[in-house]
Amino acid sequence: MATMVKSFAIQGIDGFVVDIEVKTLDGQPMISVIGLPDQAVKEAAERIHSALDESGYDFPKKKIIISLAPGDQKKRGSHFDLAMAVGLLQETEAIAARNMEKYALIGELSLNGELRACQGILPMVMAARKNGINHVIVPADNSREAKLVKGLNVLGFETLTQVVQFLEGKTVYVSKDEKQIQNENVNTLLDFADVKGQQDLIDAVVLAAAGGHNLLMIGEPGCGKTMIAQRIPSILPLMTEEECLEVTKIYSISGLVNKGTSMIRHRPFRAPHHNASLNALIGGGINALPGEVSLAHNGVLFLDELAEFSRRTLDALRQPIEDKKVSISRVNGMNTFPANFMFVTAMNPCPCGYYPGKKCRCTDYEIIKYRGKISGPIMDRIDIQKEVHPVDYFKLESSTRTPSSKELREKVERARKIQQDRYAQIEGVNCNAQMSTSMIQEYCYIDEELVTVLKEHCEAYGYSARVIHKLLRLARTSADLDGAKEIRKGDIIRVLACRDLDKSNSEMMVVS
Repeated sequence: MATMVKSFAIQGIDGFVVDIEVKTLDGQPMISVIGLPDQAVKEAAERIHSALDESGYDFPKKKIIISLAPGDQKKRGSHFDLAMAVGLLQETEAIAARNMEKYALIGELSLNGELRACQGILPMVMAARKNGINHVIVPADNSREAKLVKGLNVLGFETLTQVVQFLEGKTVYVSKDEKQIQNENVNTLLDFADVKGQQDLIDAVVLAAAGGHNLLMIGEPGCGKTMIAQRIPSILPLMTEEECLEVTKIYSISGLVNKGTSMIRHRPFRAPHHNASLNALIGGGINALPGEVSLAHNGVLFLDELAEFSRRTLDALRQPIEDKKVSISRVNGMNTFPANFMFVTAMNPCPCGYYPGKKCRCTDYEIIKYRGKISGPIMDRIDIQKEVHPVDYFKLESSTRTPSSKELREKVERARKIQQDRYAQIEGVNCNAQMSTSMIQEYCYIDEELVTVLKEHCEAYGYSARVIHKLLRLARTSADLDGAKEIRKGDIIRVLACRDLDKSNSEMMVVS
């Protein structure tokens, strides 16, 4: 009878149980790994051979078959090494491990028999809990990450020998002293108190953060667009335990969880270069890994120099922005990654960057052509367009004090609390930006006077129904910031003032 040891594989952002069956047969010495393994899994044979030799065990001179079940799903990675090695030792009776059915094993072996850290530990351990496996053996460097999943007995070891001795009952596992998880990730976020002279823009940023709305900043180089964008995560509500796990899970699969760390507690801020490929931004590749839109999940995706991104790359953002997820189809299946991020962008107002200042020499035609690099559907998905004006350096010290990130976050959290209470019975909705059409009709009522004001403005600029819905969502957020039950005229005027790019474009004349 073949020996069976449990391990895990990754599909998308979720793990699933893999039964590793090991059987030795008479014949020419060789190892055959079956069950749709990739190259890293096939190379485990050499690592196992060397690790067993260094650990003092004889490698069997027989034909060895290792089957990874289910056999119709692709297996990737080097984390099957430990389970394969233990299964082989058990099959050849080199060891007498006890209660193997209660354990699952994860870990890559070095040639010296040491256990190396692996990526994707968190989703694999979550799969263990889901499938009723209560004991999981992992490399010591992954133990803190694995222990984020409650209700499991996670055991971290440094070598193959330590694992075998424990399974045989020769040693007792002793957990190393570790710092409390909540004490890590010291707050190193930037603070809005450093920003001077941009109060109008900061008000727009607070409005965007309070409702989860998308934001575009237009201004000449050096006026503070990037500086402000980098500080937006510092005023967003703190992540819940569930959100922290979601983010850590994505980063674990991508191999971005630092060695020895556990949970990611700060909202992500991702700022890919405008030369980033479509796969890097959206996700994909041979193994369909998460892209920047998924790495920004529950945080901020910042695209600087928006007009320099390729049109094809920008248009690929339509689905993630609208659906809060991205689906990547491949011949061997489809993977869906979460992508619920706040979309923040920045761009220059013209090719030279200095419109409407005296330094600008661009014609209206050149400016409109430059701005036309961004498609209409993408612009429709941006709620707030705010011009950023340069500041006078010599007047900065005398300017009024800018509220700190802590003060601004308190305002944002009060508004978010109102929204969470409002949508408490609606699954998947916790901020105004996520309201559906039917919810807008219910929660964004405006009287005839406000309808007239909104209609005149929308007809003047030719807004689509999607833009009008975004304006109503913004108005609802504006009211929430002040704790108002109904949308007021001041809220409508405030959000109509957040479409600076539309006004700027309408003032230009192009002679054909």
